[in-house]
Amino acid sequence: MTAFPPAARARRAVFVGAVCAGLAAGMTGCAEDPDEGTNGVGRLTAAEIENKARTTAKAARSVRLTGTFVSKGGTYKLNMRLKNTGGTGSVTTKDSTFELLRVEDELFMKAGADFWRHDATKPGADFKKEDAEAADKLEDRYVKVPKGDPAYEQFRGFTDKAVLLDGLLGLNGDPVKGDREQVAGLRTIKVFGGADGQGGALDVSLEQKPYPLRLVRAGGAGIVQLTDWEKDFPLTRPPKDLTVDYGRKLPRTSD
Repeated sequence: MTAFPPAARARRAVFVGAVCAGLAAGMTGCAEDPDEGTNGVGRLTAAEIENKARTTAKAARSVRLTGTFVSKGGTYKLNMRLKNTGGTGSVTTKDSTFELLRVEDELFMKAGADFWRHDATKPGADFKKEDAEAADKLEDRYVKVPKGDPAYEQFRGFTDKAVLLDGLLGLNGDPVKGDREQVAGLRTIKVFGGADGQGGALDVSLEQKPYPLRLVRAGGAGIVQLTDWEKDFPLTRPPKDLTVDYGRKLPRTSD
């Protein structure tokens, strides 16, 4: 056996150590695949990721939607649970908060007396004493919204999963893939609307199904969180003794 002098042995040990370190680094780099253990959508193009998220959301049976969005000059804060047969939750505007409940085509809303008295604060409003008394009686009762009332379609839209998701999930501009991040503890891939990101941003889950988890709307039009995908919840009509049915038209309401 050939004996190496001490200096040669030291140089040989340093060389071997450097080679091993280089191999280890190379092996570690190969193992750090950002899409390892994910649903694989991170490997798709930005357009494919956006389409995948919309398709997955459309096929889902239920979702919870919270956050704010601006539409037609109004700012709305939503906390809605939605599924294909209806929805329930609350809507807050600049002047009021009200609850909505839809079971199939039957739509109910519940609000405080101030909501029903809101028209009384408008200049020139002809709000009689009996109107105020009626508003007091509606405090925290479920008022059935008749289909023939103009408010029906407006309020129904807040409880319609397909309508809300279709209106919220669109990005403006050609989609551009962003970084991998986390939303509510879940790994996500971000997609921007346009190269400058001004067309909105969508975070899509990299775990399980590619659900959209967060949307930053274009032009500062709000931020929406989407959670509780596929988690069922009960939808039942309110008790009759807490329900008010005005027939074809609602009483005076706020805008």
